[in-house]
Amino acid sequence: LHRYLRFRIDGIKQADRDPDKNFKTVRTNQEVAYVLRKHIDYRDETRLKLLERLKEIRATVEKSRFFESHEVIGSSLLLVHDQPLEGGAARANVWMIDFGKTTPLNGDKALDHRTPWQEGNQEDGYLFGLDNLVDLFENLNDIQAPEGLEDDQPAVG
Repeated sequence: LHRYLRFRIDGIKQADRDPDKNFKTVRTNQEVAYVLRKHIDYRDETRLKLLERLKEIRATVEKSRFFESHEVIGSSLLLVHDQPLEGGAARANVWMIDFGKTTPLNGDKALDHRTPWQEGNQEDGYLFGLDNLVDLFENLNDIQAPEGLEDDQPAVG
């Protein structure tokens, strides 16, 4: 888990390639932006659809009594997109998955999922990480590629 972003990329699978799970060294905003731009094939329409869905998820989590009363450990966001057919619109979506380690809190305690973790407070940083991912997608086209790596092409619509 990237300690500043509060999320990590575990893997990417593209239709014509083997799964890529070699992201242990991806740590900075620039590196994450570079990986995400390549994953969505520099398509701005795809970026905007994923961003819209991430914002919907965030709004739902922010008002969820379930999330307020549960510690969320090891959950994931699954981002999926299709290459648009010629003349068609991009298809993209995001799902929340992997809630096997989610545990209810004791008593009347409530979490905001943005407060930094400290021993005993059970804050998991879920919304903090989601905020950072939303911010990254909002600014994806403006973040420079890491030194030594060039983006293959500019963003396309």
